[in-house]
Amino acid sequence: MNIQRKYSLPNCTLLLEGLSDLSRAAHFQEMRPELSILVNAECYLSGYNQPLTGGREFFESLVRAVSGYAQEFLSSVPNPQAHNQESELVEFQKVDSNRHRLIIHSEGAPEGFESHSNNSKRPPIEIDLNTVQLFDLVEAVDQFFADSQTLPELSLELQPVTRRYGGASQALIRQAVPAAVGVSSLAVAAIAFNLIPPPQMRPPQPKPEEQTSSTINNITPPASAAVTPIAAATPTSKPTANAKLAVKDLEALLNTVPEITDPSQLRALNRQVYNQIHPAWTNRSGLQQDLIYRLGVAADGAIIGYKAVNKEANLGVGQTPLPNVLYNPANRAPISNEPIAQFRVVFNTQGVLEVSPWRGYARTPEVVGAKITNSNIVKDLNQKLYSTVRQTWSGTPTFTRDLKYRVAVNKDGVIADYEPLNQVAFDYFRETPLPKMFNAIYGSNVAAPNNKEPLAHFQVIFKPNGKLEVIPWQGYQ
Repeated sequence: MNIQRKYSLPNCTLLLEGLSDLSRAAHFQEMRPELSILVNAECYLSGYNQPLTGGREFFESLVRAVSGYAQEFLSSVPNPQAHNQESELVEFQKVDSNRHRLIIHSEGAPEGFESHSNNSKRPPIEIDLNTVQLFDLVEAVDQFFADSQTLPELSLELQPVTRRYGGASQALIRQAVPAAVGVSSLAVAAIAFNLIPPPQMRPPQPKPEEQTSSTINNITPPASAAVTPIAAATPTSKPTANAKLAVKDLEALLNTVPEITDPSQLRALNRQVYNQIHPAWTNRSGLQQDLIYRLGVAADGAIIGYKAVNKEANLGVGQTPLPNVLYNPANRAPISNEPIAQFRVVFNTQGVLEVSPWRGYARTPEVVGAKITNSNIVKDLNQKLYSTVRQTWSGTPTFTRDLKYRVAVNKDGVIADYEPLNQVAFDYFRETPLPKMFNAIYGSNVAAPNNKEPLAHFQVIFKPNGKLEVIPWQGYQ
């Protein structure tokens, strides 16, 4: 069976493809399939149209070079493991404080990357990364090592930098702590911007032959997933130090791009995020804990990155559709200076999807677009909408609470948009005629609303006793 694993950040995506070793699969029947045989590895970097590709040798060299260079960057002590061009396919060179050169020694350079070698047989690929891109590459590697179901026998063995590479500075030598498996962009970014004190590094994970089934199921997650309690992610509460610590990679991106904070735009994007994830979350059983993530979303609704907030989310990303709904850098222009919105997404144990702006709404959002405000026209459209919905709503309701929707119609009374306003309205929308009415016009239940003409907005309430209420829209509550 072909297996894919994707580790995604806003500026970097690692895509691994491979097979499962059937002789070992029996030990992991309760988990997602184990990718134990790597066939192909692809590394997508923002700003480049073509991915870096290779087999297992390329991938192992990449993670060693990335982790070694991260150790060097953290400690300011040269690390030869990051620059070993004699025995490694991949190496790093520091250009300046914000540029880091990634060099891949291969037989050919893919289109879109620049080669600076005169050797026609094996020209190296040279790519300059800024610090934010480097952070995301390190974090993607970190996510890979935290995944016990992908190449579990591959371990990273980083050694302390010896005294001869540290020069005469004893202070720098003391900083040269061996980087753990969880060297993440979180730690790099925080130290680079002097935002948090250097973290305490944890020792490397045991080798596969030393692991038992209990240690496999209780792998210590990277610092980015383990330090934040669930309550700290609640958008209505004030950010705590731990909450800031857990999401530093997205905040590092926001240091270079604007953040979308307009409540009305956030409300519209909130719907787009929900409409992407909700239908893709097909298997909603088996969650033992709520899985909580922080998402980065572009202005067009593309989900460009996600970050696990709690330990369970870091280990259980394969039980969510997030890897599948993430935008593909190969099929879309790379995210560069686009504004980014942030959302809190919860896959809860009851099978209910929750999506909300990460920082909440600064003020009550408004409906975007031109509106029909003439009171006589609004009154006529109110009656027309009531009659249309009443005639098409039949059957005995199974819900026990009011279903509330915002419904918009054009000047002819044709439905142009509808939006659930409470959770039960999401859960029981199929018991209303709204999706059928919308689908009949746009061919989809989740099509983009019609904002090209003025609309009249109403609140439509379906009651458990079969009564229907339609009143002019007064705004979000």
